[in-house]
Amino acid sequence: MTQPPRNSEGFLESAADWTPEIAAQIAQESNLNLNEKHWEIIEVLRSFYTKHEVSPPSNRLFVKAVKEALGEDKGNSIYLMQLFPGTPAKTACRIAGLPRPTNCL
Repeated sequence: MTQPPRNSEGFLESAADWTPEIAAQIAQESNLNLNEKHWEIIEVLRSFYTKHEVSPPSNRLFVKAVKEALGEDKGNSIYLMQLFPGTPAKTACRIAGLPRPTNCL
């Protein structure tokens, strides 16, 4: 399977190129095996992107979007860092095939 074009940080050039298979490949590059908890967050992110035409611009807004969609148990920094180590918004957006969040380092 040919990889769609990605930028130097591994983000897809076009969100339209995303598939669940590509998400799994990108996750593997970060040593993540996606499970239902990951997919739930990925779906929230893709829905947010469809609605707003932008990725959540920061970790804080990423947490807020997840909290609004899935409740406080999942919409908190600790839960999201356990699923997506490092910078959760950046890692999750990369896997979800979305543009790099503007305020993430």
